Amino acid sequence: MMAQSILLKKSAQMCPKSTKAQPSNVQYQVMWNRLISVVEEQAQALVRTAFSTSVREAGDLSAGVYDKDGKMLAQAVTGTPGHVNAMADAVAHFIRRIGPENFSSGDVYITNDPWEGTGHLHDITIVTPSFHHERFVGFFACTAHIVDIGGRGFGADANSVYEEGLYIPIMKFIHQGKVDETLIKIIRGNVREPDQLVGDIYALATCNEIGHRRLLEMMDEFSLNDICGISDFILTNSKRATLERINSLTRGVAQGEMRSDGYSHPVDLRVKLSIQKDKILCDFNGTSSIDKKGINCPLVYTKAYACYAIKCAVAPDIPNNAASLSPFEVIAPENTIVNALHPAPVALRHVIGHMVPDAVYAALDQLIPDLVPAEGAGCLCNFQVSLRPRTDTQAPVSARRAEVLTFNSGGSGARPRLDGMNATAFPSGVMTMPVEATEQVGPVIIWRKELRPDSGGVGRHRGGLGQFMEVGAQEGHEFDIQAMFDRLNHPANGRQGGGMGAPTTIALDNGTAMKGKGKQFVPHGNRVMMAFPGGAGYGPLSERKNPEIWRDLAAGYISEQAAIEAYGLDPDIVKDVMKRARNGEVF
Repeated sequence: MMAQSILLKKSAQMCPKSTKAQPSNVQYQVMWNRLISVVEEQAQALVRTAFSTSVREAGDLSAGVYDKDGKMLAQAVTGTPGHVNAMADAVAHFIRRIGPENFSSGDVYITNDPWEGTGHLHDITIVTPSFHHERFVGFFACTAHIVDIGGRGFGADANSVYEEGLYIPIMKFIHQGKVDETLIKIIRGNVREPDQLVGDIYALATCNEIGHRRLLEMMDEFSLNDICGISDFILTNSKRATLERINSLTRGVAQGEMRSDGYSHPVDLRVKLSIQKDKILCDFNGTSSIDKKGINCPLVYTKAYACYAIKCAVAPDIPNNAASLSPFEVIAPENTIVNALHPAPVALRHVIGHMVPDAVYAALDQLIPDLVPAEGAGCLCNFQVSLRPRTDTQAPVSARRAEVLTFNSGGSGARPRLDGMNATAFPSGVMTMPVEATEQVGPVIIWRKELRPDSGGVGRHRGGLGQFMEVGAQEGHEFDIQAMFDRLNHPANGRQGGGMGAPTTIALDNGTAMKGKGKQFVPHGNRVMMAFPGGAGYGPLSERKNPEIWRDLAAGYISEQAAIEAYGLDPDIVKDVMKRARNGEVF
């Protein structure tokens, strides 16, 4: 409360009533668009300078600008909802922990606190206060997923957050331009890839500096002493527009639920969705309790994806900021799997968090039919390999250790009017990483990576396809694989009569079955064979038009056998379609 009181006093000092003419609404709209461009440049600077492939190739990051009270004004298009929407709450924690009286020009703050950042230790959040002519005007913040933070490594095997890696409390990384070298030494001494992690931290700090410079240029161009006016314009109009959308909906309450694999036992997500005056409430009462292993989700991350799901459905074109998010309220009982408290293990919080939108949409579909998609793969199909020289016999001198993290996707669910997207991450939006980028960071070989025919659920609109992947190591290496998969036992469910998507499978090339989650040893010479899940279908198959089935057959999205058995095509028609496809005919 004292920090908040001090902040309010400083706010009054920093935003005095001006006697000069205020900018017009047109000028404010230009400034708003400029701020969005500023944070996008901020994000692109991070992509270009980051060391980790998770940032450079997958775009697992976020960037944003905030007013002096810590309210998010604009976010970059590049980034993920889990980072952006969770980071929307993070700056307030920095204000509280650092204290406004301790802000200085040249400062940079840091944390990876799962509960005051973005959900797990593998996310580094950097916050930089912005000063214009020695007047504090706001903040820039960014987050990125880093490949290694020490501990057990990126996986679900830990029993508490203490096992999951190095914890960095909210603190100053740079004070008035001087780097905390002691912090750097501690970080280097606790992680497997010190150069990579330290490089990423500097990239995060630098991208905030880029945003800061562009903000100052804008303020000088428009002769602004502060950003209080543009902040009020953005937040007022965003809140008004969002409330208009909510209040145009028919009020009601519906219950949605879904089941996922969990770690050692299934997890049930249950949500009661209430469309009320001026707000939409998501209540996760009845959801499974906290898990012993690291798939638990802090509430900040659950909130991020629940809000994202609703906003995509009811207000997708309203820019994302503190005001447009505020009418969406998310609550959950403490120590359920969607509101895990410290010291719960949370490394793979995305496995649960990415499933939240499907549970929310199960409820929203009852209130607003023909609006939301069928269930998709949900969580990313990630895995990390820890490579080392083989131990069963003498390893070659060239063999080396390396940590390689790769982001991959199953199919998204079919939509009310369109097929699902193949190998596309929804809701995270993280990009699938290219084979070339993965192989250049360590002695890993991706032997196969291709779309998985027949994996999309049938329906009026077909679910998106998953992928096949086959992974091994270069000669002289063995490795551990950290599997982070779901949908092995509970594939995506169709909506409005659509069929289920195909489940995930994982096994060694000798046929030995593997677990969907956890660290597992792969001997020298063996490969891991993976098939990622497909999205579910939407609407009854009887309503799918034959030309669409022919197109899928010709493109290889469905096999000849599936065309006959699942889609009911006459075998002679199947032969004719394949013949025409071989002759180059376009469907």
